[in-house]
Amino acid sequence: MKMSNILIVYFSRAGENYFGGEIRPVSIGNTKICAELLKESLDADAFEIEMKAPYSDNYRECVAQAREDLQRNHLPELKTMPESIADYDVVILGYPNYCSTIPMPVATFLDAYDFSGKKILPFCTNEGSGMGVSEADIKKYAPGADVEEGLQWKQSPRVEKASGRLGKEITWLEVSYERSNKSKRDGYAEWKAGRQADPVCDSTGIQQYSSAVI
Repeated sequence: MKMSNILIVYFSRAGENYFGGEIRPVSIGNTKICAELLKESLDADAFEIEMKAPYSDNYRECVAQAREDLQRNHLPELKTMPESIADYDVVILGYPNYCSTIPMPVATFLDAYDFSGKKILPFCTNEGSGMGVSEADIKKYAPGADVEEGLQWKQSPRVEKASGRLGKEITWLEVSYERSNKSKRDGYAEWKAGRQADPVCDSTGIQQYSSAVI
């Protein structure tokens, strides 16, 4: 079942990335891998935030550029933007941790739309630095949005992609739902009662959950 009211929005970066104490190049950024897993599982629409003038593929140069944009509060221009997000009730927002917050291209996206009454579920890929202050900054750039507690997605998505299974992500969706519209809880309770005891759910399980819940 296609989740027509959900939009997955993400910013990701290929090139040199930091993994386990070393810098090495990747052809696909971690956040993109995570977003594609969620898109496949939820059958939701997705939009990739792309900069008109992308940050450098060189890791250290990218860090310097991103820090400068943050310090200047500069909203970099994006390559494309959705005409509207009015049809979506839920935005799953993915991004890497840049300087302990959202990358400024994500701020550009948030600043462009009215998020009043919409739910934002953030997830942040990182190498151990967590969510930082990104949730607070999302609220700053998207006033009126219901910003749920985010998910830290450490640098393991390549393993999860290979296995085709999601674990903590289904729990995150469950917890986010528990804070959402109470009128839907009967559907949630019915879904949860039918879940297998195994805490690691495959994509089919997430589809069953999402069709009743979000």
